Amino acid sequence: MSSITFTLTGEFVPLCDLLKLTGLADSGGAGKALVAAGVVKVDGKVELRKTCKIRAGQVVEMDGARILVQG
Repeated sequence: MSSITFTLTGEFVPLCDLLKLTGLADSGGAGKALVAAGVVKVDGKVELRKTCKIRAGQVVEMDGARILVQG
């Protein structure tokens, strides 16, 4: 499993934007489609809210990639 460290510039980042910013999705729309398909996990649980607020300390997983979010 590959790990990506993402550093927040604000208080949070919407989940679909995080997927785009880390290169796991080609666009925000593609990120929304991935979330809607149920293939994205946040802190070990499937997340279906496309614009879920991801904050420092959370872990996002998708297709063998893990994003560690830090503040």
